[in-house]
Amino acid sequence: MVHFIDRRLNGKNKSAVNRQRFIRRYKTQLKKAVSDAVAKRSIQDVESGESISIPTRDISEPIFHQGKGGRKEMVHPGNDRFVTGEQIERPQGGGGQGGRGSGDASNSGEGADDFIFEISKDEYLDLLFDDLELPNMEKNQTAKLVETKNVRAGYTSNGVPANINIVRSLQNSLARRVVMQKGKKSQLSELEEQLAALGNDESTISERLLLEKEIAELKRRIAAVPFIDTFDLRFNNYVKRPSPSSQAVMFCLMDVSGSMDQPTKDMAKRFYILLYLFLTRTYKNVEVVYIRHHTQAKEVNEHDFFYSQETGGTIVSSALELMSEIMHSRYPASEWNIYAAQASDGDNWADDSPHCKELLAQQILPWVRYFSYIEITNRAHQSLWFQYEELAKAFPHFAMENIRSQEDIYPVFRELFKKRAA
Repeated sequence: MVHFIDRRLNGKNKSAVNRQRFIRRYKTQLKKAVSDAVAKRSIQDVESGESISIPTRDISEPIFHQGKGGRKEMVHPGNDRFVTGEQIERPQGGGGQGGRGSGDASNSGEGADDFIFEISKDEYLDLLFDDLELPNMEKNQTAKLVETKNVRAGYTSNGVPANINIVRSLQNSLARRVVMQKGKKSQLSELEEQLAALGNDESTISERLLLEKEIAELKRRIAAVPFIDTFDLRFNNYVKRPSPSSQAVMFCLMDVSGSMDQPTKDMAKRFYILLYLFLTRTYKNVEVVYIRHHTQAKEVNEHDFFYSQETGGTIVSSALELMSEIMHSRYPASEWNIYAAQASDGDNWADDSPHCKELLAQQILPWVRYFSYIEITNRAHQSLWFQYEELAKAFPHFAMENIRSQEDIYPVFRELFKKRAA
């Protein structure tokens, strides 16, 4: 059995294990709080963390205690309204809202504060997109999309000084010096023993001089062995390994005619932001194409897409034609995962709606992974909605929903991208 001990340091006053355990335990309350926060936060804050408020009653622990027991009768002084057996209603506080309403504050007593829990950006997005998936999820991989990255591949005897491996080089140096000096050191030890055995007799002077000369030569040869040689040097070897990558493009289509006011555009923007964040968690590279239209369509930047307004009628097919042209010229389906989202208030020339259905069925839907249409209106549906309903029956990767207020954005998003049984 192998035991792994995580010795990574946590931040001050934080415990990663306890934090994850808390998130798992109160995941239902956290997901509900995140869902409620989506409608209240600004678009720029979607990628940041969140302060989650959990009611105290949800985190209270059950306790056992000994009751008073028995039956007791008490007389309260000043009782001139009630008699034995009458039921006393619970006193109302905060304007009759159960003590948690908007009543006047008190200068005494203690309140019941909710538990505030700070979650990070990653934890916020995990809870936000939990149980969601991209329909028709596929990663197109072609030669154009294959990236390379440097990975370790052993050692090499040639390289730049920055890649030198000191430990391996010293190991080679030690092994070389042991091999080159071992025989000489053994021979040196034998000569020194012979020199000691001769003593200081005058008859052995010539032999001693000869031995001393050989000993000096061996010491010189041993000292001549370098501590490290260029032969010993080893460098970390890196090779380029292909790393398959996937990329997606998100087409945002929106009506900017006079009937689309700024609040309607803001609701569409929130939906587009959720879709973009969702795609970035699946694909490494995500490009966004903004197409606005009234009677004519035009590719614009993000600011003009959300804040410009035109007058006149609406011809939706102009945006679909431009999307088809851009998609086939710049984003071939063999290399890109294509997603599209269309936002409108439902207005369109009646004669143009059948043409929109034909464009989607023949030129767009066969090549896209998913196409979602959201109609932001409180009015009755018009011809465009009914034409799109026929498309939804024929193409499983075409979905449509109706948004009436900001609170509907996140539930509609979850409905469009919820996990479906295989």
